[in-house]
Amino acid sequence: MASPTPSASPLFLRETEIRRGVELLYFGNSHLTRTIDRGLAAKGLGRAHHRALYFVARQPDLTVSQLLGLLAITKQSLGRVLSELTERGLIDMRAGDKDRRQRLLRLTAEGSAFENELFEALRERLSGAYASAGQSAVGGFWAVLEGLIPAEERARVERLRE
Repeated sequence: MASPTPSASPLFLRETEIRRGVELLYFGNSHLTRTIDRGLAAKGLGRAHHRALYFVARQPDLTVSQLLGLLAITKQSLGRVLSELTERGLIDMRAGDKDRRQRLLRLTAEGSAFENELFEALRERLSGAYASAGQSAVGGFWAVLEGLIPAEERARVERLRE
């Protein structure tokens, strides 16, 4: 069993404390995303593909422009990612019902199964970390992460919970 994580110093806004937080965010995210890298690589995909799959899974019939807003990447980059995902049969793109210019995105059955496989690996990793940290620590962690999101973008993130 790992040694207990030391609690933050009462001087948590000092440079050493901030640097520790940055390092933990960096290494924690790095190890979390490495959890799914092998599965992505087996299909010739990368992390950008995973992000697109994840958000389309969360919101079926998400428009391309909404996905652009969530991912904050260029149209060209997203176009390349979506082309690869549709060519591999993981995402289906269709015209909108009311506005035929809209492109609505939905996972195919194969895409849904693949996204679920990736999510399960992430869920397992996060569940272990959450259980180890305890309920109040998870709430604090979420509060810190939410504080990193600019106020004008928080509503978009909050809508994912619906």
